[in-house]
This record gives sequence, C-alpha cells and structure tokens, in this order.
Amino acid sequence: MPDDISTLLSQYKELNLQDVLDHEKFNEYSIVHHSSSIEGSTLTEVETRLLLEEDITPKGKPLMHSLMVKDHYAALRHILEVAAAKKGITVEFIQHINALVMKNTGSVYHTVFGEIDASKGMFRKGNVSAGGSYFPNRLDENLPNVKGDEEQLKFSFTAHFDLVSIHPFYDGNGRTSRLLMNYIQAYHRLPLAIVFKEDKADYYVALQETRKQEDMQIFYSFLFEQYRKHLEQDIASYTQAMSQKNVPKKGKGNGYSLFF
Repeated sequence: MPDDISTLLSQYKELNLQDVLDHEKFNEYSIVHHSSSIEGSTLTEVETRLLLEEDITPKGKPLMHSLMVKDHYAALRHILEVAAAKKGITVEFIQHINALVMKNTGSVYHTVFGEIDASKGMFRKGNVSAGGSYFPNRLDENLPNVKGDEEQLKFSFTAHFDLVSIHPFYDGNGRTSRLLMNYIQAYHRLPLAIVFKEDKADYYVALQETRKQEDMQIFYSFLFEQYRKHLEQDIASYTQAMSQKNVPKKGKGNGYSLFF
C-alpha cells in the first residue's frame, strides 16, 4: 500500500470520522450514487440523497434509475448489518446481495436452460460458471484471518475482481462485486471504498488489463488510487467543517449534517 494512503488511513482513524453525526450516512449515499451511476443511473448526488431521505423521486428521470438507487441502498444497509454481526461469506449471502440489488429492476430471462428471474439472485446457466462453492468458501475461510490494513484492503479488492470476473448473475454483477468488497472492508472496520463514476472508463480498463496480463497489481493500483481520492475528500470535508463550526458527535446536536 502506498505510503500516502497509509498516512491518510491513519489520519482518518485518528479523527474518528465514524463518530461524526451523519458521516456514515454521507458515505453510504456516495457509495450508492457512484456505484449506481457506473451502471447507468442519471440521478445526481443531491437527487440520490433526497430520494433516500425524503422519498422524493426526481422529475424527468427514469423511474428505473430511482428504483436502482433504492435497491442499492437496501443492499448496502444489509451488508453493513451483517458485517457488524461478523457473519461469514456464503453462496447464499452473495446471492442475497444480488437479489437485493436487483429486487425492483431485475428482468425474467427465458433461456434454453429454463426461466431465470434476475430479481431472485439466481445464477446464470450455460457457459458461464457461477464459481460453485469454492470462491465463497475460500473467502469465508480467510476473512477473519487477514491481518493489517493493506492485506485486508487487497483481500477486499481481490474478492471484487474475482466475483465480477466470474460474472455469475444475469445482471447486477458490478454492484454486487463492489458491495462484496465493501462488506469485507466493513467487517474489518475499514473506511468503505468508492469507485468514482467519473473514473468509470479507467475502472473498466483496469479490470480488462488485469485479466489480460494476469497481474492483480494493476487492479490494486487503480483501487488504491480510488481509496486515496476518497480519503482525501473525506478528510478535507471534515477539516473544512471543523474550521467553520463545532461538529457534533453521534447522539448530540439536532441533526446537523456535516456534508449536506
């Protein structure tokens, strides 16, 4: 892990940003906004917040995009609850993440292998392997034993890469893979990574080149850079707010939001 990211991560932890009122909610909205935007959502970050907080659907935007955002948020809240309970990774858990992601937008596919309902977390059939139980079993066995920030982050990045490469679902593979990455990070109480929508093209290139060259360092480098960007923005926002007023901690104040 680059030294600057290690320094930022230490600073992030020292500031105890997880205790700042609404900080976690801000991160959750950002994750949902960027991840959904990568998959085609046209909602802005403000529209995402209003939808999730006040159930206000933006005018002139496809309803499908609002449903995508709400489903993603439900899936994110689920994985965070499971991570807090320190539960393991199973085939059923990964399928449930996908089912939540696709709950209101999944289509029914009629294939030579039968009917596939993408809203149920069903695996693809045919020439794409769902990975059997080996992939989740390997993750589950190693999850509690990975030590140190760098190795835990790399472990989450590898899970992200492996699942999106296996591509076991008819739809929602990218969102499910990014949520699996976030689950591992939350399990180890690390700040959650964001793949920024404006870096979508570089994200796809990193995935393609990692497969082509069979070199995980390519994907690690991309995601560490995304992580650095996220930590810098978070710390800068907090520092700016601190210079303007006292920032309440959880359980204090009247709902002041640091970011909105």
